[in-house]
Formats: sequence, C-alpha cells, structure tokens
Amino acid sequence: MLTQELDEIFAEGGPLAESVQQYHLRMGQLELARSIHKAITDHEILIAEAGTGTGKTWAYLVPVFLSGAKALVSTGTRTLQDQLFRRDLPHLRKALGLPVQVALLKGRGNYVCHYHLERTEQDNRGFASRREVAWMREIQRFSEVSSSGDKSELASIPEDAEIWSRVTSTRENCLGQDCPYVGDCFVLKARRKAQEADVVVVNHALFMADLALREEGITDLLPAVDTVVFDEAHQLPDVATRFLGTSVSLHHLLDLAKQTEVAGLGHARGVVDWTAVAGALEQACRDLRLATAEVARMPGARATFEMIPEAEAFDEALEVLLEKLDKIIKLLEMLAEKHPDLGAAHKQALLLRARLFLWSQPDRQGRHALAPDTASAELKESAADEMVRWVEHTQTSLRFHSAPLSVAKIFSRYREPHQAWVLTSATLSVHGNFAHFVHQLGLWQARTEVWPSPFDYPQQGLMFVPNSLPAPSSPQFNEQFVNLLMPLIKQAKGGVLVLCTTLRSVERIAELLQERFEDEGITRPLLRQGERSRRVLLEEFRNGHNMVLVGSASFWEGIDVPGDALTLVAIDKLPFAPPDDPVLEARINACRERGGNPFMEYQLPDAAIALKQGAGRLIRTEQDWGVLVVGDSRIVDKPYGKLLWRGLPPFSRTRDPQRALAFFQERQNEE
Repeated sequence: MLTQELDEIFAEGGPLAESVQQYHLRMGQLELARSIHKAITDHEILIAEAGTGTGKTWAYLVPVFLSGAKALVSTGTRTLQDQLFRRDLPHLRKALGLPVQVALLKGRGNYVCHYHLERTEQDNRGFASRREVAWMREIQRFSEVSSSGDKSELASIPEDAEIWSRVTSTRENCLGQDCPYVGDCFVLKARRKAQEADVVVVNHALFMADLALREEGITDLLPAVDTVVFDEAHQLPDVATRFLGTSVSLHHLLDLAKQTEVAGLGHARGVVDWTAVAGALEQACRDLRLATAEVARMPGARATFEMIPEAEAFDEALEVLLEKLDKIIKLLEMLAEKHPDLGAAHKQALLLRARLFLWSQPDRQGRHALAPDTASAELKESAADEMVRWVEHTQTSLRFHSAPLSVAKIFSRYREPHQAWVLTSATLSVHGNFAHFVHQLGLWQARTEVWPSPFDYPQQGLMFVPNSLPAPSSPQFNEQFVNLLMPLIKQAKGGVLVLCTTLRSVERIAELLQERFEDEGITRPLLRQGERSRRVLLEEFRNGHNMVLVGSASFWEGIDVPGDALTLVAIDKLPFAPPDDPVLEARINACRERGGNPFMEYQLPDAAIALKQGAGRLIRTEQDWGVLVVGDSRIVDKPYGKLLWRGLPPFSRTRDPQRALAFFQERQNEE
C-alpha cells in the first residue's frame, strides 16, 4: 500500500509535480525512495550511494513522512541543516498536506545564553573594538525578540565572530537548573520542541556529541527515535573520530585561570590571593609549552605521545601543571555553592582535569598516567591501547589530542535494534565497493545500493589529465600547473574553482595566478581561502560568474554552484591524506602489524572518495557543463590510478590541452 502511495506522490501528475515547476519523474529517485521505505519498514541499515541529481532529499523525506515514525535527520553541515529545516521540510509538508511536526536542534554553542550575555555586558574587560560593542547591542536586542535564540538568524554578525563564544554556553560552563534564567533558556526550549516533534533535524557534530555523552552515561541530548537518516554520510567516520576523542588546549587552562581569578575576586575576595593562584596555573602552562618546544620543529608541529622529545621533562612539567590545577579544584570545591560563577569555574576545572588524566593514561610503552586525584569521579574506563594520543604545538598554544584507533565498535553499538538507519551520499563507495565505508563504521549487516547520477556526463563534462606536468613532489609543479591553467582560465567564460590539497599550495598557486593576471592584464577577481570566511567567499563566487577561487580541504565538498558561475574545476594533486596525521599513521601501523596493506585499505579509498567529492563540484544540474582538470598524472600513470578515475563520474577524457580548449569553444558557441 505504501509503495503504491510513493509511486503516486512521485508520479508526473502527483503532489510533488503540482508543487514544483518543470517537475519530471526520475526513476532513480523513486527507486531510492522505495528502498528507504523498505529499510524503515524492516528496521534495516541501508547504505545508499545516490549520484548528484538523483534527488535524495525528497527520496528520504517522503518515506519518513509517510511512515509516521519519529525520525532524526542528520546533515553534514549547519548550512544544510538550516536549508532542510527552512526550505525542504516546509515545502514537502505543504505539498503532501501532512500535519508533520518538525524541529531544528543544534549544539548549545549556536544559541544565545541569557546568563553569559548578561555576564559579558558586565565584564569590565570590555570589548576588542567598536564593532564588538555594536554587535553586543544587536545580540541583546535579538535575545529579547527571538523565539529560538539561534545565532544563524542574526545574519548581520558573522557566525565565526569571537563575540559569540562569550554570549553562548558550553556543557562545561552551563549552570543547568541553578541558572537564574533557566525558564528562558533557548537550549532547553529547542530540546523540548525536539522531544515533541515527528522529525528532528540535527547535524553530524551534534549526533556524535550525543554519542560521546552516551558513552559517559548522559542521555538527555537527543530524543529517542525510530528512524535515523544520515545525509552526506561520507563525513561520518571523520566526525566520529573527532568527537569520540578528547582535545584540551592550554588556552582552555589559561581561560580557566582568568575565570577563577574573576570569580574569586568578585565573590570570595580575601579567602586566598586569587591573582597568585591563577598566576601559578598560567606559569605552569608556559613552562609546559616551553618543555615541548622541540615539537614545533617536528613534521606538522605534532608528536605522538610515544615520540614526545625529552619525555621526562615533559612529564615533570605536566605533573606541576596538574598540581596547580588540583589546588584550584580544591579551593573552588569549598566555595562552589557561594555563587554560580564559582560553581561554573569548579565544574570547568574538574572537566579539564579529567580530560588531561584520560590523555595521560598508561600505554604499551610503559609510560605511566598521572593520578586522577579529584577528577576521578568524571572518568570512565579507557582502552588506552585503542586510543591515539598526540600533542600539537601552535604559534600561541599547546594542544593535547586523543582519538580512537577505530570508531566502528562504538558507532555500530549506538543503534537500537528497532531502529532503521539510512546513510546516503553521492560518495560512499570506491567504484561501487562499500567495504571501506562499512569497515570504518562497523555496519557489517547493512544493505548497500547504488543509484548513478541521471546526468549525461560524457556530453556535459570533459576530464583533462595533462601529460606535460612534472611529478607532484617537484619544486616546479605549482608553477607548471599554473602555466597549464592559464589558457583554460582565459578561455572559460564562467567561474573557476582551483582545489588544492594543502594550505601552502593555496597560497603559492594564488600568488602565481595573481602575478600572471597582472602580467597579462586579466581583470578577473581572484579569491583565496583564508582572506574572508568560507561563507562570504562562496557567496561572492556564486554571484560573480567569472571569478577564480583557490581553496583547500573545506572547499572540496558542500559547494553547489550551478550554471555558468562554475565551468572549470582544477585539482592540483591527488588528495592523499598527509603522512604526518597521527590518527592515520597509527591506523597504518596497526594495519601493517596485522599483515594488511594500509595503502589499499586506508589511503587509496580515502583519496578516491575525496577526489569524487572534488570532481562533483563541476556538474550540479542537467544544464551544467565544464572541464575538470586533474594535474596529478598518477591517476593515469600508476596501476592504482584506474581505481580512482573509474570511481569518478563518466566524463569524456583527454590528455590533450587543445581538446580541453576546444571543449570550451564548442560549448560556448552553442550558447
């Protein structure tokens, strides 16, 4: 019965067709919807790769609506989350005439906190600029009229502005039921709406934060549901790795020192010399950073726990820091009930102490943990051998990271037996093989299916792999790559997206392009990652139609620029993960120890999926066309290259630069 209803909804004369101009039935979309309906009905795990243009959003939303089951939809980004909640869900609800209640739920850092807003207003440290003062007034007015408190609704203030961190809360500094504004709390209101809704839209970061909290026995973040849909599911392994580990920065400890000093002087003056207590922790932080100075000269300015230079001096400095932290904890414990600010500082100190203890757990090499002392109540058993730990030395701080060697066991056991899980994306397999993705998440019982894109890729796109460039490791590569691109950039009337594998390459290639533009009198605007926020750069790029944008990792996916605003995508090198990544290095070593082939099991599949994401930026609609340039000839010359290019959309292919230029001329003449 429901299958028949699906057919009627997606039919040429159905409710979807009536709600959208120029609608036409796509069999891939209907088949995907049927498969998702089956997964929901049979409580299955479905991994569905749906090529660009399949229409996967409606393909999963329609069965979810019709099922009547409470559902969670998790998206890859907050931007996609907002789009789904504000555009797709209301449209579909109206088209189908179904009284489905929907709710949007984000991490607490997205909602204005009345308590911290008031504290910031009263903070005698003031503001960094007049602009911050103006922003503060805007946020104050917004908090008085907004029903959600969601900062994305206040578009006049950038989402990455530092002021937001001062007027929102974290789990560590939230006062909970002790907050004087608990009745007005935007976070609690959003969670109550989520509990009452039929469909709740979250993002992967919040889903994984909930998973991590459940590992600690906390279960009040996300509501219980019958169906979970993961859109852009290819991001899940990386997000899970990040959220199921820990990260502590000396910045956190320095902020705690300041927080303790302000709270102590404000509400417990005379009990102790708060400036001296805070100063002792600050000095211990500086000494620890000094003890790790050699790490700054290591690849990536990182060192795994086992490879920290002068380990004895490091351990001693860390022990002194923890002693100072323990002193603060004991002081705050006695005074925590005197004022909420003292209680919040105590809670934050306990959490940081617990995280540092977990990070310092003993390992197979025999180095020992530093005793947990007062933080032990917040700890859980940790399988140290399964965690990767490293320190990262930055220009201004030192960070302690840990991550699970594998997220498979934790992720897969999170699913309730009665739940249906649907994981969908355009990039989940390596040439139709899902083994890598399934292995990463431990979803061995999943059903896997592929729906190819309906686009005519051989006609719409051309992939050009030059045979004239030096090896990617050559010092001349960037310059030669730019030389190759220049005729194509001059020929292309639409926008140009240059995707690089490193930030260093972004800077160098952008510099070289700028020099060539100036030398040859080319007036096309050149945008580069880092000069403005990603959101601002993309808006400018979409609206410009003839711009050149040079970007790295975050620009390889989640960019939808249809039409002539993008007709040339150029990828400098194959996106193999950097060898100095501590988690990848540990996984490679573990693979070797069990006799596996880490290149084929980890590095190549990851690169194939990333490459498919980058290439997917070019053709977004049935009318799009363009040229994809891959400057790394290993995709053709190496035996493994076949796995990479076969996994890409079936563009026409050439190694002749003249053929690429002719493609532009032919398509532009047609228009």
